[in-house]
Amino acid sequence: MSHENGSHMENGNATGTPVSGDSRLYTIANAQYRLPSGELLSYFDSAGQNNAAKSVLVLLHGYCGSSAYWEKVTESLAQVTRVIAPDARGHGASSAPAGEVYEMEAFADDLEALLSHLGVQSAIVLGHSLGGYITLSYAERYPSRLAGFGLVHSTPRPDSEAARQNRDKAADALRRDGIKPFVDGLIPKLFAADHLDSLAEEIQRCKNIGFATDSRAAAATALGMKARPDRSETISGASVPVLLLAGLKDGVVPPESTFSAGGDHVVRAEIAEAGHMSMMERPDYFVAEVKAFLSSGWGE
Repeated sequence: MSHENGSHMENGNATGTPVSGDSRLYTIANAQYRLPSGELLSYFDSAGQNNAAKSVLVLLHGYCGSSAYWEKVTESLAQVTRVIAPDARGHGASSAPAGEVYEMEAFADDLEALLSHLGVQSAIVLGHSLGGYITLSYAERYPSRLAGFGLVHSTPRPDSEAARQNRDKAADALRRDGIKPFVDGLIPKLFAADHLDSLAEEIQRCKNIGFATDSRAAAATALGMKARPDRSETISGASVPVLLLAGLKDGVVPPESTFSAGGDHVVRAEIAEAGHMSMMERPDYFVAEVKAFLSSGWGE
């Protein structure tokens, strides 16, 4: 499915515009912003649910996902903070800019434009997988905007040579075969092996979310992930609190990769019964870890 023109959403504003029924199949976005480039960035914003919230939590989803990856946790988190969850370019209900490579810096600039548009002065940004790579780029480019940040099943390390080759293969497959076979093969790997039967509904939900990803954008994103540098120093040298959250059954990004950078300002959290998708596999545990991080002094 291509989102080149974002035609399935009406022009909105900072307070949000309802998303069409069809879009609900793959996003929880309830608002949109047209970037200075003309591209459409769709996002979920809980502001209407919790107008008294002084703090802002931004959640960035993973590859071939959307804001709907957070649908099991946004209600609980919105009780303690304003939650903003964008659909990354080419994902969910956001449009897909032209370009062969979507560098992490471009995603970070999209986020900065959105937060500026919403008048957000300070936020904590947590990124899942791809979202973690974007978070680190954002922390590098816009450190003054952050009160804290974190990685969820992600890593500051660059791709290995084997992983870089796999990114090329993925991009080729996406251009050749489209999004559906790629997502069909990807999503089950994101869940802990012993959850494949018990969480079959969640796995299918994530596939449906992934099918909405623009295949050309998915290829460009794969090449952008391939190009990212080592950002371990962005974590170890941060002047704000950092959360590193890992699933002990994660077969995509093992805990040692998530925890490969540290410091006294870094909080390490593990979810024992989670693979790469704790927000879907063990949402209560995910919420507890994030709330603990938020209540540790940030946003006071």
